[in-house]
Amino acid sequence: MYARKSARKYRHTLSDRESRILTTLSYRGKTIFSSDDIKEFTNNPKDLLDWLIRKRWILKIRKGVYAIVPFEAGERGAASYTLHSFVIGSLLAKPYYIGYWSALNYHGLTDQTPPAVYIATTKPRHSRGILDTQFRFVSIPAHKMFGLSEFKIERNKVRISSREKTIVDCLDHPEHCGGTEEVAKALYFAKDEVSSGRLVNYAMKIGNNAVVKRLGYIAEALKLEECLKLLSRVKLAAGYSSLDPTVPKHGKIKERWKLVVNAPIDSARWTK
Repeated sequence: MYARKSARKYRHTLSDRESRILTTLSYRGKTIFSSDDIKEFTNNPKDLLDWLIRKRWILKIRKGVYAIVPFEAGERGAASYTLHSFVIGSLLAKPYYIGYWSALNYHGLTDQTPPAVYIATTKPRHSRGILDTQFRFVSIPAHKMFGLSEFKIERNKVRISSREKTIVDCLDHPEHCGGTEEVAKALYFAKDEVSSGRLVNYAMKIGNNAVVKRLGYIAEALKLEECLKLLSRVKLAAGYSSLDPTVPKHGKIKERWKLVVNAPIDSARWTK
């Protein structure tokens, strides 16, 4: 009862005009909106937006993009409300997708908490912090923007890499997921949930020879027979890659996969 009264009290701090604007935007599905969306309501959008921010009825996500704080947030409004970090991430770059360590976590492929939200995009961007969350951008070429799905989070559609693409991305850039062992562990526990065909296809499509070699070695270590069968038809590129580029390149040579094994892949340790 107290929370409802507090929420009503706070709601009354909006003028009729402000209330009508926010209600109209919400009705149109614009709970996340741009400054252009309110130009039809006022000749001075900046003053209106600044006033709504001060009243804690909207959150500023980035320049020109805002979110309406729902009624249920209570008396404190924006001071006690935040959007899902993936929803915020989806607004920070175009094209984009949530990937790497963040996608591993989303798909339940790791028990580690990522230190940031990892966003793949085609244009270089600096990391930034928004609402106490760090966002790290991974610049990739356009041909790597595949293997994605849209998921609904807090009524918003967010693009996230599929399980198979996430594993391949992490083999492409182990530095963005905690290292190659973390990828191997993810594949070990998700082996019944991923498609070997898509995994191998994506590994070849991504255009990094080291990915195929790393996948082959991990598949052999984990005894993933279907994956190994598909990889046996793939001709490996010349030269030797390191299993994990995040650690020094010292280790035994695995001739079959043309790989320097410089990191442990031992499933027995993960099941203890």
